[in-house]
Amino acid sequence: MRLIQYLDGDRNTLAAVGDNEVAYRLQDKDVWELFRRAQRLGMTTLEAIAADITEKTPLQGDWRSLELLPPVDAPEVWAAGVTYQRSREARNYEATGGKANAGATFYDLVYDAERPELFFKSTSARTVGPGGTVKLRSDSTWQVPEPELGLVLNAAGDIVAYTIGNDMSCRDIEGENPLYLPQAKIWRQSCSVGPAIRLAETTANPYDLEMKLRIYRNEEIVVDIAANTGMLKRKLEELVSYLKRDNLLFDGTVLLTGTCLVPPDDFTLQPNDRIEIEIKSIGTLVNTVVA
Repeated sequence: MRLIQYLDGDRNTLAAVGDNEVAYRLQDKDVWELFRRAQRLGMTTLEAIAADITEKTPLQGDWRSLELLPPVDAPEVWAAGVTYQRSREARNYEATGGKANAGATFYDLVYDAERPELFFKSTSARTVGPGGTVKLRSDSTWQVPEPELGLVLNAAGDIVAYTIGNDMSCRDIEGENPLYLPQAKIWRQSCSVGPAIRLAETTANPYDLEMKLRIYRNEEIVVDIAANTGMLKRKLEELVSYLKRDNLLFDGTVLLTGTCLVPPDDFTLQPNDRIEIEIKSIGTLVNTVVA
């Protein structure tokens, strides 16, 4: 079961989407009101949704044609780095100027270390939803999307749902100096999430999710790659445990878990490119690039 938020007139509306792609409007104003209602009733979230939609008429048409909003209002988005071997290779390429035999780098140390790399990525004001535009940074010439599985957390640090995230990145800025990481990662509309969140209780195995990245330019596909979350080096709970260590979390905090989908080293995004990131059990996050 998935949850989406959409604009109905001037009102934000919550709906549930089944695996049959049929959507039902819910009585709750947002996901956290739903979670709290289920808890008060002594039900699982799935049970509360089932009771709510029993006698309701489904929404007409394809839910993907609705004016979708970010499925969760994330006060903070954090991200993990170098959690896949492919990410390690890409970071080393940036840091060494593409030298094949430059020796071990700090990215190798992070990949093998006990402590993961975690960094602040975005706020709700900087984050866009499905169908929105992601921006290119004006002082970078090498920018790529980073498709990632996102963990939706409550204030206690429990994983309540999964979503798709796009951690837009400037490879040239990060490669120039690791201390430039915040500038390589954080700017307006540099993060997107959606199109839905999938309840953790209905996710059989988060380590077996196929993720696809497609980038279209002038309606022709220029990047088409896929990977599986089973290639993730670290456990999801491990990443969360470090994020909440001596830290304050909020309901709706999203933790992006790193990328294994890196476009070719000679590729950079251009205005009007269309980015599609798909995890079948969640949906397809579509965003257009603007300068």
